[in-house]
Formats: sequence, structure tokens, C-alpha cells
Amino acid sequence: MTLRATAHSVLTVLAAFAASGCVSIGNNVNKAPGSSPSAKAAAPSASAAPITEQQVNAAQQAWCDGLVRVAQVHARGGDARAEASKMIDDLYDYADGTVFFKPTLAFGPRTFRPTREGALAYFVGGDAAFPEDTGFALKGWTAARYDNNAAENGIQIHGDVAITMGNVYITGPDGKEVMVDKTFVFRRCADGNLRLCVHKSALPFSPN
Repeated sequence: MTLRATAHSVLTVLAAFAASGCVSIGNNVNKAPGSSPSAKAAAPSASAAPITEQQVNAAQQAWCDGLVRVAQVHARGGDARAEASKMIDDLYDYADGTVFFKPTLAFGPRTFRPTREGALAYFVGGDAAFPEDTGFALKGWTAARYDNNAAENGIQIHGDVAITMGNVYITGPDGKEVMVDKTFVFRRCADGNLRLCVHKSALPFSPN
């Protein structure tokens, strides 16, 4: 048998095994079908429809509405912590994934909030582990809106991930609007909902 014929036979056998799920040619890992939960999770769902811009916009509006709702519950003397907890569970991927969260007013050694507890402390305060947090969502916000204005269309969609960049505009109890630079990255979770896996916010830089 010639070298070319031998190589062809080997490739034919490997292709057959790859098609059956027994061999992963790309990373040289031999696994039986279904033996690895992570491998199963990594496999794309053929039935999953692509993320739409409408879904991304709805998720961003849900964040704006959630922030105002926490503020309103607090203003009425209600349980703002419970409302903020629901907002975090609905909109952030702490339960199933990793979240990179850099809040607008966070600083020092606790600038980033990779845990649900850190995010909750930022929004409503009251956590001794985060003594600098006074509760961003408790500042009497009355309205919030967003723009994806980092480009002509500030939304990118890549499979089960959507990226947006632009501004959030938040209205305080005095009627003045505060503009915040924002980057949101949403991941489609196992339940089909979009949740934040990256949230970066900052006040716009001013040279004066």
C-alpha cells in the first residue's frame, strides 16, 4: 500500500469516529458520547434561534426598569434588598456563569464585583464586607434609558453572546439626568434568557 493510500485510509477511519462522537480530532481528547457535561454544554443547540436585536434591547430596557423599580420600592419604604436580589437574578449570570462587573462608583480593592453578594451590596448597601457601598439604586432614580451609540449600530451578536456599548441616562429626584458610559455583554443562558456576563460602567471622562 502506498503512503498516500495509507494516509487516506487513516483519515477515513478518523472521520468515521468523529462523526460518531467518539473522537475529538480538534483537541485530541477521546471521550464517549455524553460522557462530559461540559462537552454537552459546549455543543451548540441546533434548535436555538439566533439572538435578535429586539431581545438585546429588551434586556437593556429591563436593566433600566429594574434600577428604577428598586429605587421606587425603597422610596415607598418597601424591601429594596429583595427587589434588587430579583433584579440581579433576572439580569446577571451569577447563578450559572462568571460575571465581570465594574460598577460606576466602585473603587479601591473592591472595584470589581465578581460575586452576587458584591453586586447586591453595590445596589443597596448594608453589607459590612463592602463598607464603602451606600446603595447606588437607593438614590431616588425616577427614570432610566439607554443608547447603543458606540457605532452606527452599537450592538454586536455572536452566537449566544451579544455586546452593546453606549450610554445609560438616569434621572435623579431633582429631575437632572446623569449620563454613564456603559458596556453590556449578554449571554443566552440555559433557560433561554439573556443575562449579563460583563457590565462595565463609568462616568464620562472630563479633562477639566
